[in-house]
Amino acid sequence: MAFCSAPAQLSSPSFTTISVSPRRFIVRMSNQSPKPTATTTSIVTSATKLLWGPSLPPGLLISTARTAWSTVWQLMMTQLAPSDSSGSYTRPTSQFRLNPTQFPSAASSSELHLYVGLPCPWAHRTLIVRALKGLDDAVSVSVASPGQDGSWEFKDSNIPIRDKDKLIPGLDKVNRCRNLKEVYKSRTGGYEGRCTVPMLWDSRKKDVVCNESYDIIEFFNSGLNEFARNPSLDLTPPELKGKIENWNQIVYPKVNNGVYRCGFAQSQEAYDRAVNELFSTLDEIEDHLRSNRYLCGETLTLADVCLFTTLIRFDPVYNVLFKCTKQKLVEYPNLYGYLRDIYQIPGVAATCDIHAIMDGYYKTLFPLNASGIQPAISLSGDQDSLLIPHHRDSVGKAVQAQHAL
Repeated sequence: MAFCSAPAQLSSPSFTTISVSPRRFIVRMSNQSPKPTATTTSIVTSATKLLWGPSLPPGLLISTARTAWSTVWQLMMTQLAPSDSSGSYTRPTSQFRLNPTQFPSAASSSELHLYVGLPCPWAHRTLIVRALKGLDDAVSVSVASPGQDGSWEFKDSNIPIRDKDKLIPGLDKVNRCRNLKEVYKSRTGGYEGRCTVPMLWDSRKKDVVCNESYDIIEFFNSGLNEFARNPSLDLTPPELKGKIENWNQIVYPKVNNGVYRCGFAQSQEAYDRAVNELFSTLDEIEDHLRSNRYLCGETLTLADVCLFTTLIRFDPVYNVLFKCTKQKLVEYPNLYGYLRDIYQIPGVAATCDIHAIMDGYYKTLFPLNASGIQPAISLSGDQDSLLIPHHRDSVGKAVQAQHAL
């Protein structure tokens, strides 16, 4: 099940477009389980009444069902989330990396196309940087939907599109493929590995340029300035590169991948380790943001983009589905204000679609949510709540004034 990209094991980890008013689309997935018919329900009800009346099923049946489900769950999780001997989730590495030396030639000789899925935090990073840099015209986008088997597929959403830049799941705009696997396999030499998003495609060479999200956002930040509407924006300024790298080394394993290590843990010990690391790191970041507007001070960087895409999914998805339950993000005043601050940057809100995120996780990750029932979105996870004033612009100034005294 290729739900999201597999970021590289870090030099830096491997998520929108800008408009303060959020865009809401209810994406109807094709992978909703068929509802049982009245006849089927009646037969099952009659059979259970005949076998054991109003009592609970016999203990033997319950234990047998538990064992069978546990075995099937383990098999599915092996494919969805490979783990080590302790049951800890081990994210596969990306197969197509982009070398920085390729940046100049890639900009001049390629027709670039980006494949994404709206639920995926790793793909979300690329959409944010594309929006902030103003690369909408330089890099076109195809938005895939999670298929019934967890793969990415392209289908007509039947939603009227008045704005060509709206991020709505639809058809493959470049290769006209039915799913992402077909796109990967169409490259020269073919491909049989994991077919993940984000994926940057060279439509002239008919080949995969990169499927490592951090490589892609670095490229968008500095490799396409001649095509960008906002070339002066630098999300990795030279004087902050050391701080960015330090934060990436903390945020990627313990937060970005940490929530997956909680949700995909296959032993209690693995879960306990992951959840304790996650929340101790969130505590650390919360304290840091008390006196810093962003992770590296007063300047937005790629480190913030990477953290943001996990935070916006935290209360609606990770807190519930991935058992990241020690605290909600809204209980961290600085982190929640920081989330609203970035969300309100012009262009970012348009890349965020909470309804598509909820559909993607709750209806696709069958081993974690077999019923497919989607919970109500909490107030803190609703996009309207993210428009509440954040007052984060005064944080750094207040600290500087205090030091001046």
